[in-house]
Amino acid sequence: MIFRQLFDPQSSTYTYLLADSATREAVLIDPVFEHARRDAALIEELGLKLGWTLETHVHADHVTGASLLKRRFGSMIALSRDSGAEGADRKLADGESVHFGKRVLEVHATPGHTGGCLSYVLDDHSMAFTGDALLIRGCGRTDFQGGDARKLFHSVREKIFSLPDPCLIYPGHDYRGLTSSSVAEERMYNPRLAEGVGEGDFVGYMTHLGLAHPKLMAVAVPANLRCGRPEREDVAQFAGNSTDTDWAPMSYTFAGIWELQPDWLAENAGRVQVIDVREPEEFDGALGHISGAKLVPLGILTQKLSEIDKQRPAVIVCRSGARSAQATVLLRNAGYARVANLAGGMLRWRGQRFPVEGGTD
Repeated sequence: MIFRQLFDPQSSTYTYLLADSATREAVLIDPVFEHARRDAALIEELGLKLGWTLETHVHADHVTGASLLKRRFGSMIALSRDSGAEGADRKLADGESVHFGKRVLEVHATPGHTGGCLSYVLDDHSMAFTGDALLIRGCGRTDFQGGDARKLFHSVREKIFSLPDPCLIYPGHDYRGLTSSSVAEERMYNPRLAEGVGEGDFVGYMTHLGLAHPKLMAVAVPANLRCGRPEREDVAQFAGNSTDTDWAPMSYTFAGIWELQPDWLAENAGRVQVIDVREPEEFDGALGHISGAKLVPLGILTQKLSEIDKQRPAVIVCRSGARSAQATVLLRNAGYARVANLAGGMLRWRGQRFPVEGGTD
């Protein structure tokens, strides 16, 4: 079997690709919208046929890439029948199976984090993809989207901890860089759900977590209830073959913005023009500016187009990435094809300790 574990650093989400090595039929678990191009490239490079995208639940911290991948490959979308989502090709229930070639994923209903959580278990019980029901030394929260701490306790104990000890656990997220665990490990060491923890203790603990809601919840949940289908057709168009993006490893946001990460720009600044669209006092202010950046404030950007080289790739920068995202749209509408937003703007650039001119510590 072919297996790949992929990662989204923004939401710390894991995406899993599984394929039958003989038939090349594949499934993708929990794809992320911004990485649909990456996932498509890997599928094509490996010569796979994507049959299904599977969701472990309706996510609140990222938008699924299922709709984009369906446009690209004709793959079918599946998730829990209790999820409340519309637009899926198949609504899954406990005890059903998803086939890819000669391999099978068993569907285990594991509600509690949300009302419609599923875990997928490989046919030989060597791997389990638990979404947010069971994380490595933790579990998903239970305070919204139909969450229920008692249900989660029984889901994990009865549907996941009943698997063989060596069964590898692959979670939906990990915020510390851990990639997998095992049933035996989690049964022994999980501080929330280990065998020595009682149901009452677990419920009490989960009731008083006091976590803030995910920042993208207002966008992600409605979008995921549509299986990731964007409302705007221009965003929905999957630009996976665009030569305009071949100059850098970019991601495509749900808002329709091409972005690249600060580490790439730090290593390749000499290959591009950096356009800073902040105001002059910000350019010379506390955050400083990237060496060689050209100051063109957003308010006068369309009046200064002649100062921006149309033939050279441009990276657009502002404080947080919001104004520069708008600037990329203006430039693309003006015929500048090779344009990208710097994800997170100068705040992320400084947060990752890349050098600046001016500024203060």
